[in-house]
Amino acid sequence: MGAQGFLQIVVYLVILLLAVKPLGAYMARIYMNQPAGLNRWLAQFEALFYRFSDIDPSAEMRWAQYATSLLVFNSLGLLVVFGLQCLQNHLPFNPQHLSGVKLDSAFNTAASFVSNTNWQGYAGETTMSYLTQMLGLTVQNFLSAATGMAVLVALVRGFSSRNSETIGNFWVDMTRSTLYILFPLALIFSIVLIGQGVIQTFSPYEEIPLMETISYSQDKLDADGNKILNADGKPVTQTIEVKNQTLALGPAATQIAIKQLGTNGGGFFNANSAHPFENPTPLSNFLEMLAILLIPAASCYAFGKMIGDTRQGWVILTAMTLVLVTLLAVTVVAEQNGNSLLASLNVDQAYRTDQPGGNMEGKETRFGIVNSALWAVVTTAASNGSVNAMHDSFTPLGGMIPMWLMQLGEVIFGGVGSGLYGMLIFAIVAVFIAGLMIGRTPEYLGKKIEAFEMKMAAIVILIPPLLVLGGTAIAVMADAGKAGMLNPGAHGFSEVLYAFSSAGNNNGSAFAGLSANTIFYNWILAIAMLASRFGLIVPVLAIAGSLAAKKIVPVGLGTLPTHTPLFILLLIMTVLMVGALTFIPALALGPIAEHLQMSIGH
Repeated sequence: MGAQGFLQIVVYLVILLLAVKPLGAYMARIYMNQPAGLNRWLAQFEALFYRFSDIDPSAEMRWAQYATSLLVFNSLGLLVVFGLQCLQNHLPFNPQHLSGVKLDSAFNTAASFVSNTNWQGYAGETTMSYLTQMLGLTVQNFLSAATGMAVLVALVRGFSSRNSETIGNFWVDMTRSTLYILFPLALIFSIVLIGQGVIQTFSPYEEIPLMETISYSQDKLDADGNKILNADGKPVTQTIEVKNQTLALGPAATQIAIKQLGTNGGGFFNANSAHPFENPTPLSNFLEMLAILLIPAASCYAFGKMIGDTRQGWVILTAMTLVLVTLLAVTVVAEQNGNSLLASLNVDQAYRTDQPGGNMEGKETRFGIVNSALWAVVTTAASNGSVNAMHDSFTPLGGMIPMWLMQLGEVIFGGVGSGLYGMLIFAIVAVFIAGLMIGRTPEYLGKKIEAFEMKMAAIVILIPPLLVLGGTAIAVMADAGKAGMLNPGAHGFSEVLYAFSSAGNNNGSAFAGLSANTIFYNWILAIAMLASRFGLIVPVLAIAGSLAAKKIVPVGLGTLPTHTPLFILLLIMTVLMVGALTFIPALALGPIAEHLQMSIGH
C-alpha cells in the first residue's frame, strides 16, 4: 500500500474516532432523558405525538412486553412495505408507470428492509416507484435502525438497573432514536449530499441524446419471443441503433443519507453507491463511508456513559477497531497484489494483462483500490451492505474478508444498536469463559452471569451460523438453488455462501454472480433475514430483563477487570475463535480453495 492509500485510511479512522465522544455523549443524554438541546426544543412535539398515539411515556415494560411491542410494530411495517410494492401501479408518484412487484420479490424486499438487511434482488430504477422508495423503503430505513437502537438501550438498562422488573418503554425508545438522533443527522447529511451532486427530484426520467450513435446486432424474435430462423436454420439478426440514453432520477439523497447512517445499505439505483447519482465525488464517498460507522462507533461511548463507566465503552470500541484495521490490511494487500494467474498467462505480449496496478476489475476508477477495499470492509463490518465496487470481482482473499466479517456475527461495529448488543453478548461469553478458568461465578458490569444468560447468549451466537450454513447446504443441493449459480466450482459456492452470510447476518451486500431474484432465493433468503433479526432480538431482550432484575455485585478480589488490555484480547479472541471454528470449513470450500487454485495457475 502506498503512502497516499495509507494516509486515506488514517484520516478516515482519525475523523471517525474524533466524532465518537461528542455524538456518543449526546446519544447517552437523549436515552437518559437529560437536557441535550433537541430533546428540550422538541419536547412539546414529542409529548403531542405520545398523546396522539395514546402512549404513556412513563409506563415501563417488562422484557416480554417490550419484545411483543417490537414484533407487532415490525410486522405491521413488513405488511406496509409489501403492500406498497404490490399496489404501486395504482398509487401516485409513479411517473414511469412501473408495474406492481411480483409477490415473492415484494416479500423478500419487505423482509429485507424491516430486518435492516436491505438485500435487493431487483434494480431500483426499473422496479420501484418514487412513492415506494420514499414511503416504503426510506421510512423503513429509519424504523429498522431505530429498532436496533431501542434493543441496545434496553440491554444497557439491564446492566445499569438494580432489582428492576422493567427495561424501559419500546415506543419511547423508538421515538427518541428517530426524532433526536436519526432524523437530524439524516437531514444534515441529505443537504450535504445534495451539495455534492446526489440527485433529489420528483421529475420523470429524462431522455438525453448521445454524442455518438451506438450500434449493435441482436437476434430477431417473433411475437412469442422465439428466435426467427432463416432458410439455413440460423438466427436472423437485426442492427439496433441507440441514439438516446435514459437517465433515471428520483428523490435519492434522502434515502442515501439514512441508508448509510442507519447501516441499512441497499441503494436507490441498481449500481448502488458506485452510481454517480448516489455517490458522485471522492468527498461524498468519504462522507458516506464515515456515516456507515458513525453511530455504531458513538454507541460504544454512549454505552459507557449510561452505565457510569466510559472505560467499558472504550474497551469495546478498541476491540472492534483492532479487528477492523487488521482485516482491512489483508483486503487492501490482496487487492493491490491482484490476480497472480493473469500475470502468468501464456499469451501474446500485445494482449498481456498482469494487473500491474492491482485488481481494478469491478472497481470505480474514481475511488481506486484502497477506497474500494475500505468501503467493502466497513460496509460488511457495519451490517450496512451498500457497495461502491463489485465484491464478486475481488480476489479470493479480498472477497473472503468481507464475507468473514459478516460471519463473525456483524459485531465488528455492526448495525446501529445491533452491532453493540451483539458484541456485548460476546463479552458475556468471554467473562463466562474467564470465570470457568478461575473457578468463580462470572460477572460483567456488576451482574452475575448465570445459566439463563448463557443459554440466551448461546441462542444469539448459534442462530446466524445455523441460517448461513444450513441455507447454503440447501441451496447447493436443490436444483432451484444451483440454477442461480452462474459460475462453476469454488467461486460459485462462494457466491451462495456469501448470499446466506449476508442474509443470515442482516448485511445486504452480495456477490452479484448469483442470480438470486428467483422464487427459491427470494423466499429462503427472506426467511433467513427475518429469523436472524428477530430470532436474536428476543433472547437479547430476555437477557436484558434477567439482568435488570439482579442486584449489582460489589467488585471483589476475584472479579475479572473488564477495562484492561487483557480483556480486550480475550474479547477479540472469543469473537475470532467462534467465527473461525464455525466457518473455516465452509470458507475452505469457497474462497480459500479458489485462492489456492489461483496460486497454482488454475
